[in-house]
Amino acid sequence: MLQPELKIRRDKIRWLMAQQGIDAALITCNVNMLYTYGRVVSGYLYLPLNAPARLFVKRPNNISGEHIFAIRKPEQILELLKENNLPLPTKLMLEGDELPYSEYNRLAGMFPDAEIVNGTPIIRQARSIKTPVEVELFRRSGAAHARAYNNIPSVYRHGMTDLELSIEIERLMRLEGCLGIFRVFGQSMEIFMGSLLTGDNAAAPSPYDFALGGEGFDPALPGGANGTVLQEGHSVMVDLGGNFNGYMGDMSRVFSIGKLKEEAYIAHQVCLDIQEQIAAMAQPGVVCEDLYNAAIDLVTQAGFANYFMGITQQARFIGHGIGLEINEAPVLAPRVKQKLEPGMVFALEPKIVLPGIGPVGIENSWVVTTEGVEKLTICNEEIIEL
Repeated sequence: MLQPELKIRRDKIRWLMAQQGIDAALITCNVNMLYTYGRVVSGYLYLPLNAPARLFVKRPNNISGEHIFAIRKPEQILELLKENNLPLPTKLMLEGDELPYSEYNRLAGMFPDAEIVNGTPIIRQARSIKTPVEVELFRRSGAAHARAYNNIPSVYRHGMTDLELSIEIERLMRLEGCLGIFRVFGQSMEIFMGSLLTGDNAAAPSPYDFALGGEGFDPALPGGANGTVLQEGHSVMVDLGGNFNGYMGDMSRVFSIGKLKEEAYIAHQVCLDIQEQIAAMAQPGVVCEDLYNAAIDLVTQAGFANYFMGITQQARFIGHGIGLEINEAPVLAPRVKQKLEPGMVFALEPKIVLPGIGPVGIENSWVVTTEGVEKLTICNEEIIEL
């Protein structure tokens, strides 16, 4: 990652730190290290408010350069700061929402004279506004994502299960460069590459805060495909994560095994209409809750409110921020008063689940511009018959 880009990112964090009188940050979690240093390392990035960042690295052992120090344990950081004549912070932020309890206390104990604060909200706020470089990475990811999805009909075979088709699509994604790992914020949120849902499995409630759940194969990972045979008259929703360069692009498309009942095509069009309406409304200054309410009004008028974003367990959002993790700010949900800002990137995913048929709907990634929004995932949005 080029230094000018990293400086922009670090300075965004510093600006927010300054608003709260924070002298320095100590960053170690993988996603935040990737954001501030440009790659994942085992170590610590010390980010002072008014001095260059210092990297204290444990692994790998082949990183060197100005302001980079090899360490074996974090306690060495304090010694090296003193050796380099850097003042110790009076107010230090740590990644309080992400670090294990013992690690947080260990790092806090290294600075007994400093006030320790939770810096996770500050870092996530900085990350929520993407730089032009980040937006371009999303565009490239979206193009690779679309190339894989365009090839889905070629790997379908009659009699497949949802798992067998998912495996073939995962292979298409990997061949396009998908990294496989799907990073999610929060210890109770996890998924492998994404999900493929067909028939009534799409309505199966899941413990995870996703739009649609799925039963999964095992209680160890209760979400996604469950071995259902792909049957005539069922829909298939493909929602695999587009991590091609560290950024979590999000895109869902719907396929059908043969023809579906007319109700499915009507419901799918309702979701496309919601997408069009929200995209027309979305611009800087618009409140997230207002976008959610507009979607609810449309789906209610169309008569599908009882099947929107699930059936027995309905997700209470229609979109979510994306970035280095799949669930960033903003969230298009009730009671969320946050306003859209240029540079925010979010996934919009109006979806309907029809009993006996399966899921229909759409999901695309969008970036907020100075005048509106730009779609980042360009791919056929109609229901494609397999």
